[in-house]
Order: sequence, then C-alpha cells, then structure tokens
Amino acid sequence: MEYLYGVNLVVGIFSIAYSPYFYSPYGKDSLSLLHCLRHVQRRAPISLDLAAITVDPQVGGFDPAPLVPYLEKLGIPYFVEREDIVGLANEHMRGDSYCAFCARMKRGLLYKAARREGYNVLALGQHLDDLAESFLMSAFHGGKLNTMKAHYLNDAGDVRIIRPFVRVRERMLADFATQNLLPVIRDNCPACFAKPTQREHFKQLLAAEERLNPQLFRSLAVTLTPLMRDGLEKALSAQTR
Repeated sequence: MEYLYGVNLVVGIFSIAYSPYFYSPYGKDSLSLLHCLRHVQRRAPISLDLAAITVDPQVGGFDPAPLVPYLEKLGIPYFVEREDIVGLANEHMRGDSYCAFCARMKRGLLYKAARREGYNVLALGQHLDDLAESFLMSAFHGGKLNTMKAHYLNDAGDVRIIRPFVRVRERMLADFATQNLLPVIRDNCPACFAKPTQREHFKQLLAAEERLNPQLFRSLAVTLTPLMRDGLEKALSAQTR
C-alpha cells in the first residue's frame, strides 16, 4: 500500500465505470471498499485523506440521500455530482450503447469532481468477477485481450485510479455488505432494466463454467495479471515525481 502514502483519496460510490449486472443491488462493492480504506486510514502508518463521491444520473427512483447521514456519522466527506446522463445520451449519442456513453460521462464527472475538491486518487470497487467479464466481452466482441486496470493514470495525468479489489471475488463483497448491514441502494437505470446486458450473459457463462471447474477464477487471476498491471509503472512514476 506504499503508493497511498500522502494522498488525498476519493472513493466512487455507485459511480463505477462498469456498473454491476442489471438486477443486482448497486453499491455493495464501493461501500465495502470505503470501509476497507477507512481501516487502512485508521491503522496504517500513512497519510490518507478519504472522501466519497456519487454520480447521480437523474433517473427516477435513484436516491443516494440515505448515504448522507450514514457517511456523516462515519466522518467521511461526501460529494454528489448530478447530471441527466440519459437525457444527454438521447441528445448526443451516435451509434453507441447507453452503458458505454454512461461510463464515459461518469468517468469525466468523477475526474472533474476529484480535481475540484483536491483529491488526486480515485478508488473504484470493481472485483475479479468484473475483470473476468470485461475480459470475455473484450475478446468476444472487441477482438482484443483487455480488461480493467488495477492502477493507472488518467489521460490528463492528474488523477490516479486504483482498484484494490481486483483479486477479490464478488461473493466475498456481498457477504461483507450483508454482515455489516451496509446501506446499499439499488440502481434504477431504465436502459439496464430494459433487457439483460452482455455483462450478465458473460456472468452466467462464467458461473456455469465455474461449476465444472472450481479453480476457474484462480486461473483467470493469473491470466489477467499482465492486463491489470498495464499502466502501473506510469502511475507509480507520476506519484513519485
């Protein structure tokens, strides 16, 4: 964890570039990450200024308000970025999917808010299951061997993005959220609820394969390691300058 030394770090809650599959409770991963980072903040010999941020896409039924008193009680500064992402997609999207457009919009809003509030590291809660699904989606539909990176620098070079859970299974985070009664809020994206997503298809494909091969995700973790490390040297170099 030495790369966290002396940083201002903001955790994206519900604002992850690749949202969880369409029917799941939204936020269990990022809320679990927040509590893990709070533990690091309290116990580790590093300087860590921690905050949380949510992108509110302004869709009916999505209400992050219950998080305000919860995070206030924890002593965590909390920022909400509101943007009519679906409206912007209907107006500007050309030959793209809602999910891809939403991902780009959310990333831009997260970086903008991090700069404005003085945070130089953005922590996201994607886990090993997410990376495996992204890998298959990229290979099957994009013709590339690619997945989410574990630690990299944004294009502008002013925000580092970390994903501490890249080797953690989703079911572990679901158990943690349940056992600790985390205030998980359900997503309410009309585009996601309209039909099962490609991500859900690959989630089910991986689940079926894991029933036949219990070591599947252990093998995938090894396979994905070079891809998740892409951009790491540049991020660490920027941090030490």
